[in-house]
Amino acid sequence: MLEISAKAVKQLRQKTGAGMMNCKKALTETNGDMVQAVAWLRQKTILPPKPTSIAAEGLIGSYIHTGGKVGVLVEVNCKTDFVSRCEEFQTLVRQIAMQIAACPQVEYVRVADIPGEVVDKETAIEMGRDDLGNKPVNIKEKIVQGRIEKRLKEMSLMDQPYIRDQNITVEELVKQAIAQTGETIQVRRFVRFVLGEGIEKPDTNFAEEVAAQMGNR
Repeated sequence: MLEISAKAVKQLRQKTGAGMMNCKKALTETNGDMVQAVAWLRQKTILPPKPTSIAAEGLIGSYIHTGGKVGVLVEVNCKTDFVSRCEEFQTLVRQIAMQIAACPQVEYVRVADIPGEVVDKETAIEMGRDDLGNKPVNIKEKIVQGRIEKRLKEMSLMDQPYIRDQNITVEELVKQAIAQTGETIQVRRFVRFVLGEGIEKPDTNFAEEVAAQMGNR
């Protein structure tokens, strides 16, 4: 009797989404033939519904930086619940959450997500720079275009150098995970919390406060 390896069972499960025991039985019944095993699962109506091309599964990951001063929530999507539970995917989600925590300038997932009004505002700022005042219009526009492209990438998560390997970007990190899992993976959205951000703190003169308190004694 042919011995079915754990690797073959895992491959069939990744391919079909069927349970481990059913995958092993299918391979046993078909003498380890992967194609016939898929057909066997289909004949036995064991296969789950064929997943759509929409990546609607996944995880919402979190990361709290040391000291509790910075927190991140990020949603990363994949196509199947099976992949969302695998170690490679969960590691990726945590890596991305840590990346966001480390990059305060990042506001959007990708450049294409940046609203037109933000691009217009950044363009107006660059056009008004003093160092461009005496340059011809065509040269000025080229310089501004280059600066804007750089600025927009600074605001984009996917264009950031990965904090643990500066030779690759976050987008390339995601592509590596796609190659490992064989499935579509997308970073959908994130939010970054900074302790005290947005709170208007009263302006106080510490020296005057101390003097006043000493005067009341």
